[in-house]
Amino acid sequence: MADADVIAAPGDIPSLDRLCNDAAFATLAAEYGRAELISALRAALDALRARVVGRAARRAELAAPRIAATVAAALARRHQPSLRRVFNLSGTVLHTNLGRALLPQVAIDAVVAAMAAPVNLEFDLDGGTRGDRDRHVEALLCELTGAEAATVVNNNAAAVVLALAALANRREVVVSRGELVEIGGSFRIPDVMRAAGARLHEVGATNRTHASDYAAAIGPRTAALMKVHASNYAIQGFTASVGVAGLASIAATHGLPLLVDLGSGSLVDFADFGLPREPTVRETIAAGADLVMFSGDKLLGGPQAGLVVGRAELVRRLKRHPLKRALRVGKLTLAALEPLLTLYRAPERLAARLPALRALTRAPDAIAAQAERVLPELEAALDGRYAVAVHGMQSQVGSGALPVAGLASHGLAIRRRPRGPGLDALDAALRALPRAVVGRIAERTLWLDLRCLEEADEREFVAQLAFLRR
Repeated sequence: MADADVIAAPGDIPSLDRLCNDAAFATLAAEYGRAELISALRAALDALRARVVGRAARRAELAAPRIAATVAAALARRHQPSLRRVFNLSGTVLHTNLGRALLPQVAIDAVVAAMAAPVNLEFDLDGGTRGDRDRHVEALLCELTGAEAATVVNNNAAAVVLALAALANRREVVVSRGELVEIGGSFRIPDVMRAAGARLHEVGATNRTHASDYAAAIGPRTAALMKVHASNYAIQGFTASVGVAGLASIAATHGLPLLVDLGSGSLVDFADFGLPREPTVRETIAAGADLVMFSGDKLLGGPQAGLVVGRAELVRRLKRHPLKRALRVGKLTLAALEPLLTLYRAPERLAARLPALRALTRAPDAIAAQAERVLPELEAALDGRYAVAVHGMQSQVGSGALPVAGLASHGLAIRRRPRGPGLDALDAALRALPRAVVGRIAERTLWLDLRCLEEADEREFVAQLAFLRR
């Protein structure tokens, strides 16, 4: 009788020492180290022992090559990184849960170089003394925004917290009720102000706030006026709000700083690229804002960061505050920011160089053509189990940027056949591919929006579809 048919007995189980010295395990020991191999091998033998005792194992399962294959799979799973590359086919370009903006190649190269060697992060090479880490990007930020000074922290929420803590601790900040926004994770402007030690003074109504509301709210406890750009929602209809220039005039009259939280922020006019217009940092500074805070990883298209630009005296106060050290960024963020900001010196070339902007401005016809190319490959992989068709879609910018802007797109619409497997099963199978595919299920359809599928990645995407046949 062949070993494949013989039920294994406890005495058939090979010893740990014997297996460790077997040639089948030599490659695993070289790759993972002997200690980790032994740990994985013990776990595999324990599982086999339980099957043998339950008379559920065949003798063939105890052969060294079979055990080695099991151990190799377990070690590969253990070493698979938690942070994995995915295909973003969700239809949201700047997807917070998928890491937001992709960095341009010049920024990636700069980060790799900064990781590989010591750098002059806080060292002045000319004078041989300690330097300021912000100086690596401050001049560029001032050049691009018209501000006097700049500083960088971990994200835009941190920038707002630092500004309020440094300028308005235990004092009041006047904000319109219509601008008390909530960002991702139920993180609200009132909560940010409370954490910074500032007191919120709401003025106006949800849909209408006037200059007189701000003026009437100013008193001896007022530290600043603050305007929050509605970057993740829109109020329409019977509305009124006070612009930056109007608020700057009121603030200047009372000797107060005007703080502007631009949220996503932009250094260029997006209307030049066929997208809805967003206020730029430069025009906000020109309109009279004393400090402007904005994100680095949204419309800017860079790494996660909070950028603060404005009057030099106010920026100095932020830099001297103890929170600045807690919120500061490291060398990798600064390494990515510098070449990214340099790209903005040639705005006419941004769409080709900046991955986020390239995705946002991608022509619907090009996406439709790509969908037609991918369609037969996906149909073959699904082997008739689902109905698949090229379909028009509406992408969105995401991350609270351009909230009412829909982007005409195309992709693949996958629907369940009668008595066929469910969409949840296919969605899970796509996420289990070597490079996970993230789509979205809505209206009894699994939508794969191809706006963010770079043509350079199309071959990799198609090649792994073969795994779905299993």
